[in-house]
Amino acid sequence: MQINKRPQIGVGVIVIKDEKVLLGKRRNSHGEGTWSFPGGHLELNEDIDTCASREVQEEAGIRIKNIRHRTFTNDIFEREAKHYVTLFVTAEYASGEVRVTEPDKCERWEWFAWNDLPNPLFLPIKNILKQKFNPFV
Repeated sequence: MQINKRPQIGVGVIVIKDEKVLLGKRRNSHGEGTWSFPGGHLELNEDIDTCASREVQEEAGIRIKNIRHRTFTNDIFEREAKHYVTLFVTAEYASGEVRVTEPDKCERWEWFAWNDLPNPLFLPIKNILKQKFNPFV
């Protein structure tokens, strides 16, 4: 297994609709079987907001608006020998119907109340919860 010599940059998008957040159950990647926000790798020369919009559209088939930069986490996946810095943004649902557009990467999408998140959670989400982060504040 090749280990990256530098951390990678991930963008996690906390999509809000009707006082709930969108989470998908991961598959075929690190964190398989855990619940995660839509998001992905920040591409070379890509703006964070552009990345957030692109990833949500690609993964869940919806559009977002009012993107706000919020917090970040330092995520070390020891078992997988991966290291990410995850940049979190919040965004409001704008349009479209949530659907699984990448079934090889996501089992399903669901909306959850912030105080009733499912388990198990993806490591970056566990790390923002340790920060006492709340997307509604």
